[in-house]
Amino acid sequence: MKYPKEYLDEIKIRLKVSQVVGKSVKLKKRGKEFIGLSPFSNEKTPSFTVNDEKGFYHCFSSAEHGNIFDFLMKTKNYKFGEAVRELAADAGMPPYRFTKLDEEKQNRWKIYNQILEKYVNFCNEQLISKKFPEAFDYLNKRKITNKEIVFFKIGYASNQSDFYDQLRKEFDEKQITSSGIYYFDENKKKYIDRFRSRIIFPVKSLNGSIFALGGRTLSKTNFAKYINSPETEFYKKGNNLYNIDSAKGSRDKNNEAFIVEGYMDVINLHKFGIQNVVANLGTAMTERQIDLIWRFFKNPIICLDGDDSGRKAAIRAAERLFPLMKADHNIYFFTLPENLDPDAFVNQKGKEAFIKLAENKVEIQNFIWNSYYQDIDKNDPRSLTLFEKKIKALCNEVKDKTLAKYFLNNFIQRINELTPHLNFKKNNFIKFKKATNPLQQTKDVIKQRSKFKEKELKEFSILFLAINNLDIFRKNIELLSEITFSNKVMNEFKQKLIDYLLSEKFFKRKKLEIEDFDKKFQDIINTVNTNAPVKIIYKNKNEGEIVSIFNEIMNEIKKIELQEKIEFLEDKVSLNLNENLYSELLSLRNQLKKG
Repeated sequence: MKYPKEYLDEIKIRLKVSQVVGKSVKLKKRGKEFIGLSPFSNEKTPSFTVNDEKGFYHCFSSAEHGNIFDFLMKTKNYKFGEAVRELAADAGMPPYRFTKLDEEKQNRWKIYNQILEKYVNFCNEQLISKKFPEAFDYLNKRKITNKEIVFFKIGYASNQSDFYDQLRKEFDEKQITSSGIYYFDENKKKYIDRFRSRIIFPVKSLNGSIFALGGRTLSKTNFAKYINSPETEFYKKGNNLYNIDSAKGSRDKNNEAFIVEGYMDVINLHKFGIQNVVANLGTAMTERQIDLIWRFFKNPIICLDGDDSGRKAAIRAAERLFPLMKADHNIYFFTLPENLDPDAFVNQKGKEAFIKLAENKVEIQNFIWNSYYQDIDKNDPRSLTLFEKKIKALCNEVKDKTLAKYFLNNFIQRINELTPHLNFKKNNFIKFKKATNPLQQTKDVIKQRSKFKEKELKEFSILFLAINNLDIFRKNIELLSEITFSNKVMNEFKQKLIDYLLSEKFFKRKKLEIEDFDKKFQDIINTVNTNAPVKIIYKNKNEGEIVSIFNEIMNEIKKIELQEKIEFLEDKVSLNLNENLYSELLSLRNQLKKG
């Protein structure tokens, strides 16, 4: 559904960017702009700016940029239509009318949400009134207080409820059954409450609207201990996380959030002051769920039960999520002691013990390695071969191919170090882990690299390949000649390097002598050799492979430059909606999509 430009422009005219952003970000006036702490990153020094005249916000720490519609979509995970409707209401404008089908769907959502809200309120009142003491007593035994009952709107659906009849006074049968709460029993010829004799846990969307339910049985006759709402027009399993509506506003300094299995885990951790916690609603972690948590937390920690099934679930989750890894995001794992879940642990040991235990979290690649390693026969070459193939196959599935190379290289380094240790015993495994963790060994280098921009690091990699493969680049001198670096000194050095490769001195030495260059160029060489990310993967490559890596990095640099042009044009378009500029902008965006 496409909104008319005139309608969107009217919203922009009526609402200042600072007015919209100021609802969730504390802004201070600075000249013609406003400044505040970024909602997209965990920062202490404000780098987030809002410009009402130009009609956009910009975050220097995360590079997020956009207008009022973009802001709601990125901070509240709204779809475009949801953002438009909310902003139109704020602007005092009537909602834009689309087709009859669109209106019907919106009306169905309103009815769907109303039914769920009424049901949850009713069940919550039933619980708080202690009309059914078995439900209240159960929660007390699980250390759930009135405060949590109110905050999470926990309720109880009794087997004696006549709430269906109450709903029928307002809604028809189809509307009620579409909510997923009731179904028709053909044998009994009546509508049955799906959640009868169960504790009720409302599941909310990012904006706090109830769109699904979870239920924990109190009856021994019920087959399943926990059930969730069936999939509906508005609820799809695997697309949401329990408590994400509350957790998203609780970023800590490490940008971490805990992902646990169940409702009780979330509620009890929250009770102890651990608010950055969500649950995956009893499903295997999906791509949609990890993308959702990454919107608000760059370093989620998956915390699973300390039993055999919990450990097996953890490795399955790691294998499923590993292909989705991004360079600027991470996933950690940690496992609780035997036969304890987060709920039981925090109630027995307290918050500080839980936080301290979480310090033992393991990055996803190390978790996978450790899990696989423990299952192999270190004295059997066939077992080691299968182990290596399994590791390589998993790396090949990583969507970010540059990141996949780094993962694979680190795994291969570890595999190569197995050979001299084929006969060491299983009880020495922990020592081996610590001794052969190349990622841990490179933390200082990574920290050093963090002060450089992505484009600079890729340019370092280009020069690194040239400096350390002189013969190859002498034969392919045109590759260097065509490059223009963003740094003036690097461009000067490039020309010096080309001159050197074509000189008689090179033909005599066949190697680069750093003393032949001025101090500023020596500094460039040292910086490149220290910080170039490519140095991890370039070893033992033939000429064709080196040139291929070179071309790949160059393509990545071109994409960055293209993105920079797009951002520049977006700024210009925001000031002057010129048709030619807009056409150019669309053309560049298409180029970026095509790669």
